[in-house]
Amino acid sequence: MQPFIYNALPSRVIFGFGTLTQAADEIRALGCSRALVLTTPFQRELGEALVAQLGDLAVGLYDNATMHTPVEVTRDALGVVESTKANCVVALGGGSTIGLGKAIALNTDLPQIVIPTTYAGSEATPIIGQTENGLKTTQRTLKVLPEVIIYDVDLTLTLPAQMTVTSGMNAIAHAVEALYSKDANPLISMLAEQGIAAIARALPRIHLNSEDKEARSDALFGAWACGVCLGAVGMSIHHKLCHTLGGSFDLPHAETHTVVLPHATAYNADAAPQVMERIARALGVEHAAQGLFDLADKHGAATSLADIGMKESDISKAVEIACASPYWNPRPIEPGAIRELLENAFSGKRP
Repeated sequence: MQPFIYNALPSRVIFGFGTLTQAADEIRALGCSRALVLTTPFQRELGEALVAQLGDLAVGLYDNATMHTPVEVTRDALGVVESTKANCVVALGGGSTIGLGKAIALNTDLPQIVIPTTYAGSEATPIIGQTENGLKTTQRTLKVLPEVIIYDVDLTLTLPAQMTVTSGMNAIAHAVEALYSKDANPLISMLAEQGIAAIARALPRIHLNSEDKEARSDALFGAWACGVCLGAVGMSIHHKLCHTLGGSFDLPHAETHTVVLPHATAYNADAAPQVMERIARALGVEHAAQGLFDLADKHGAATSLADIGMKESDISKAVEIACASPYWNPRPIEPGAIRELLENAFSGKRP
């Protein structure tokens, strides 16, 4: 056994069906009584229903959570927190809403309850990404780790098929990078494999029947497992590229992860062969990068950056930004090789 360091993260997780009804009890358990509910505009109706359910415990709804957590949106939300005298936030939604809750906590230290409706996994991490002046930066601090996560499988049953696939691939990316992280440890590596396997077996079944409750349960568990992995270890080239493409070129978050992941995995294949074997085993395939590409492609997700709005002329700028302050990676970050990675991802070439 190789030496390792593992830091466990403090969190309370409630997982099941119909668990949304426990939100009020969790607010009280935190010693809070004035909850501000957060959603995106798209999920406003769901947020309004939660506000009604919470009754006197809710002080309002802020429904302008935005992808990549722009700092100007956070400033606006902080004004609502102040005007309502909220003493906790309840983030109901996917990565955009969870990111806003984290940004509020970073600035106020207010406790957070997170109720995920996608497979983003951000709820399980002490990591926040924020966008300002066209650049997305990340930081790791326990100030943004939610105190409570309520996983209600019922809330995911209506998640559209394509969003299900890209959100699931986004979660798998957390586990893939955890396996070859410099901070990898036996516990997280086992959880990473389990998370990848749970989502990989769930996505084909959900594709056939979006209301398959067992498959939805597997996918949501896998999202939590993969999120825990990301929260416990460092990020590498995949996340660096996705942060660059999302923050500087405004590409959609989950779709970007879906497109880039097979190519980032292929980039590191020779530097981490044992990890590639573990990824392939979890996917039930022979080749890790190809298996990830096929999992997305066979279930209707975009597989090229061109398809999700990137311009070929932006590749050079993306290489420059990504290589300017790279994350640690098992294979050295070489601009020429990163360009080739992005060109392959742009065209949707199978690894």
